[in-house]
Amino acid sequence: MTARYPAPNLDSLPPDLQERILQIQEKAGFIPNVFLGFARRPAEWRAFFAYHDALMEPESVGRSSSLTKGEREMIVTTTSAANQCLYCVVAHGAILRIYEKKPFVADQVAVNHRKADITPRQRAMLDFAMKVCQRSHEVEDADFDALHAHGFDDEDIWDIAAITAFFGLSNRMASFAGMQPNPEFYLMGRVPREKKA
Repeated sequence: MTARYPAPNLDSLPPDLQERILQIQEKAGFIPNVFLGFARRPAEWRAFFAYHDALMEPESVGRSSSLTKGEREMIVTTTSAANQCLYCVVAHGAILRIYEKKPFVADQVAVNHRKADITPRQRAMLDFAMKVCQRSHEVEDADFDALHAHGFDDEDIWDIAAITAFFGLSNRMASFAGMQPNPEFYLMGRVPREKKA
């Protein structure tokens, strides 16, 4: 399947988008398709990535959080699988494998987080994320109590819910647009990365 909306040419984009995308390319070695795919609407791209960064890199907006980068990616991978978003499962699963230094964890949480090689705290986090993903109208105080028992505070719980909700939007946009994962994502975190000379 090919993308339903052709990605714009990098040279045609506003300078701020070009700069950010080139930074990502320098860091990753390629341009993840989401960056060009969403760039067809620059105002929406800016809003999307501003919220993305605030959730996934809270230190960039001067906020701290007890959720690790790996745990954030666990939430994305698990809930994206529930939403059947190929792009996000593959792309964020790759990032998860790298952060956690576990080559199997992304596959495990995508298929069944309850049987994954993760901590009880992370399992509780993903149980809640899945409830927000699939049955947010059923969230109740007991769900907060269960997370508090694992050391999460109310701000952490907000983060879990917000990441889940934000990527629900991302999942749906990527799926309807036919966005495909870059081939590079499939092996990331599974095989050792080649060292630059």
